[in-house]
Amino acid sequence: MEWVWRVMPATISGAEEQLMLVLGQVKPLLIVVPLLDISMTICLIMSVMLFVERVYMAVVISGVKMLGRKPHTRYKCDALEEDLEQGNLAYPMVLVQIPMFNEREVYQLSIGAACGLSWPSDRFIVQVLDDSTDPAIKTMVETECQRWASKGVNIKYEIRDNRNGYKAGALKEGLKRSYVKECDHVAIFDADFQPEPDFLRRTIPFLVHNPQIGLVQARWKFVNANECLMTRIQEMSLNYHFTVEQEVGSSTYAFFGFNGTAGVWRMAAIEEAGGWKDRTTVEDMDLAIRASLKGWKFVYVGALQVKNELPSTFKAYRYQQHRWSCGPANLFRKMLSEIIRNEKVTLWTKVHVIYSFFLVRKIIAHIVTFVFYCVVLPAAVLVPDYHIPKWGVVYIPTIITVLNAISTPRSIHLVVFWIVFENVMALHRTKGTLIGLMEVGRVNEWIVTEKLGDALKAKPVGDTVKVKSTATNQRRFKFIDRINLLELAFGCYLLFCGCYDVIYGKYHFFIYLFLQAIAFFIMGFGYVGTFVPSSSN
Repeated sequence: MEWVWRVMPATISGAEEQLMLVLGQVKPLLIVVPLLDISMTICLIMSVMLFVERVYMAVVISGVKMLGRKPHTRYKCDALEEDLEQGNLAYPMVLVQIPMFNEREVYQLSIGAACGLSWPSDRFIVQVLDDSTDPAIKTMVETECQRWASKGVNIKYEIRDNRNGYKAGALKEGLKRSYVKECDHVAIFDADFQPEPDFLRRTIPFLVHNPQIGLVQARWKFVNANECLMTRIQEMSLNYHFTVEQEVGSSTYAFFGFNGTAGVWRMAAIEEAGGWKDRTTVEDMDLAIRASLKGWKFVYVGALQVKNELPSTFKAYRYQQHRWSCGPANLFRKMLSEIIRNEKVTLWTKVHVIYSFFLVRKIIAHIVTFVFYCVVLPAAVLVPDYHIPKWGVVYIPTIITVLNAISTPRSIHLVVFWIVFENVMALHRTKGTLIGLMEVGRVNEWIVTEKLGDALKAKPVGDTVKVKSTATNQRRFKFIDRINLLELAFGCYLLFCGCYDVIYGKYHFFIYLFLQAIAFFIMGFGYVGTFVPSSSN
């Protein structure tokens, strides 16, 4: 009996220690699991919203294709012809603006293409808005303008003392010139865009015959899509934007976001909307929304394509995507109340702009892609026996991926690369979106997208574009210059989650986690895109 009493305290003490050990393991789960449940629920709701939006657009675009609702069937666009009495006066006066900033590689191409437009020479003015800070480049651009002027082209070289407002400021300043007052329409081309000679003849008729139309937008054609894997992936994303999003907006609500280039505006629409504003980094979208709230309609002409260059360096692409994600989010913050109070457009148009255009496409699409697939889902793998709904992590993303990928059939075999690459870029888009919504930090940062120019010398071979090899010109970066710490950090996080899933998991999520981790590591070490020549070598 005495022996029993001696053993009991020891036994009780051991049980208490085991209990405390179990409680120590359970206590963190009592905090983590509810947070994970909330995050998972929010992400699934956002996934459903994005899924419904994608399916809706797929249905609409299918209907548009089957019913043949092309621009020329919905609007009158008869070709303009010279009048025997009026002569060239039958053609409206058009201003062609080319804003540029230190565009050494491409300035000749854009100016040459603009000056070569098939339009009566006395009925259009080419205006080069040069904000370059490099004196040598400014001299080259001015010399090029003088060369075309000597050939009889009405071309104006405009500079200003500062870069206030960046592109919006340059365009706004250009419209203040006295000779612009006689112009009825303005075509805008970024420095790397090369319109075909018949561009004005295929766009201006929409504006001439339809007084309610304020903007005609053309599609972009990527001449360097084959330069590297990164440009191929960009092509897949942008093709969906042009073939589906822009087409659906044009066919249903006669509204879509102006792409900032390769479009023609009616001067009256710009003036009524309040002109160019530099309050965000998406001055083009800002103007388009204000014009649509005034009742102006937009037309997207997908059959008309304008050559341009995709950013082929990872650094340039990151800066571009920051601007393209931060700007819309910030504009949404600034214009939400204005859109709600507007009385000129229908309720359904307001819903389309607020919910579909802004909330789902410009905010939720970025956030759910990164937070769900790169944060919440990997975290769920670390919780024992946590239920992850298959419909949310397999079926919905698969359908969304297919709907995006079919816009570029030639790259369907690259869909896995597209998925993991887009998930990495969603990190920067999410960061940009949050900065824009909160209006902090780099909210107004504007860095001009670097253009290499060599890709524009590509020669078509069959259905593809063969780009000149730049292997001999590649510079050797210092290893530290390649490093992107944020990508490497998430690569390590996903790698850890994948290893944990290999040992303890049941659903084989480690396959995805390892692939995504590899993508983060590749981009974290800077081994993506092309490398530009070093001026020092």
